[in-house]
Amino acid sequence: MDKKIMIVDDSITIRQTLGLMLKTAGYDVVDAKDGNDAWSKLPAEKIGLFILDVNMPGMDGIAFLNKLKTEDSLKHTPVLMLTTESSAEKIAEGKQAGAKAWMVKPFQPAQLLEAVKKLMVVR
Repeated sequence: MDKKIMIVDDSITIRQTLGLMLKTAGYDVVDAKDGNDAWSKLPAEKIGLFILDVNMPGMDGIAFLNKLKTEDSLKHTPVLMLTTESSAEKIAEGKQAGAKAWMVKPFQPAQLLEAVKKLMVVR
């Protein structure tokens, strides 16, 4: 199991908070400020899970997820959407694009860690 998680969020506070929480839980973390930044770090990084925000400048989370699913080496990597978006339409769009889970900010750390643990073994 690859224990590396990529956090893609335009908020440095979210990236730092999630990064610290996940590192404390034993995961390796790489972060990116948007989809373009994340894409530029692949395939140098072997990622076991992506945590994506939806609303970001440049390439947003849904666009990144759609691009991710076109790559044979990445299309089976689980994706957790972590966002302020809670509309049924946006959630359906994310699920259609291939998101395995959807959490709305603000989140409960224990709930997020449980979701990460489950998604990391899905592969």
